[in-house]
Amino acid sequence: MQEALFYEKLAEGRVQCRLCPQQCRIAPGRHGICRVRKNVDGTLYSTNYGQTTSYAVDPTEKKPLYHFYPGSYLFSLGTLGCNFRCDFCQNWQISQQDAPAETLLPREALRLSEEVWRREPRTIGIAYTYSEPSVWYEYVLDTARLARATGLKNVLVTNGYIEREPLAELLPVVDAMNVDVKAFSDDYYRRVCGGHLDPVLRTVEQAHQAGVHVEVTTLVVPALNDSDEEIGALVEWLAEVGEEIPYHLSRYFPNYQMDLPATPTTTLKRLRDLASQKLRYVYVGNLPSEGNNTYCYSCGALLLRRDGLGVAESHLRDGHRCPRCGVEIDIRGQVMVS
Repeated sequence: MQEALFYEKLAEGRVQCRLCPQQCRIAPGRHGICRVRKNVDGTLYSTNYGQTTSYAVDPTEKKPLYHFYPGSYLFSLGTLGCNFRCDFCQNWQISQQDAPAETLLPREALRLSEEVWRREPRTIGIAYTYSEPSVWYEYVLDTARLARATGLKNVLVTNGYIEREPLAELLPVVDAMNVDVKAFSDDYYRRVCGGHLDPVLRTVEQAHQAGVHVEVTTLVVPALNDSDEEIGALVEWLAEVGEEIPYHLSRYFPNYQMDLPATPTTTLKRLRDLASQKLRYVYVGNLPSEGNNTYCYSCGALLLRRDGLGVAESHLRDGHRCPRCGVEIDIRGQVMVS
């Protein structure tokens, strides 16, 4: 265990965690909602520091990040715990239960990522993913600082539920984020996820303003967040933050405590067309061979053809410009063709 950052000591040995908007008040011997921050005799500890449930080498597109070093790879790490309770959680075995974990301290994680790079030179850095990385805050901060010092990139795949001050301390060593904006309704967040909408929107805005590459994903769940009105409102907000931010509409499948039928493909295509009226780049996820290519937002020319989660063809010219109309495409970093 390691003493946690961002908490306050209260009377009678209680503490208040200030890391995320849950603002848990925790009695001695108890955990916060995330299950991994524990009050031990009046001191808050991160009990999952270095506790890694899984690690793997993933395509960057899997996160999904389609405009950040397209075609590259990331050494991906995950841990226990989450500050949400999403009914449809796809990784509930590690986010909601105590799955087996091994200790992988920051320098060991860095050593493994460098070994991966020697085998696969398209590996550009480390992704903190699989479960919510913000509840692994101290570990992510320490590891990301080491990675940044050696030239590796740092990527967060996150629900965005973190307070402004800890996020501000972390952002200088973060290169890219994919943020789940699960709906555009506070009622949905309260009923389905156990949280609130506004802090998530603030995270997207704060990261974008800090110059971090941001992409946004919404898991489209039938009858809960799939209306034109809701997605339209979300898209209006996102376009105001930055119309160049790539937006991913992901297909829901039954999982964990939700047994609604899978999202119809017609719904995803309809919402993709709707979102494309305001945003430059809209993609459809969890739907093979549908909506994965990158097209010019100005003239419609094919720019990147993806085969699964890799880039099979790049038609960009002079850096990141469309070969047909010459407009500059919003891509961070080198395109790596398989």
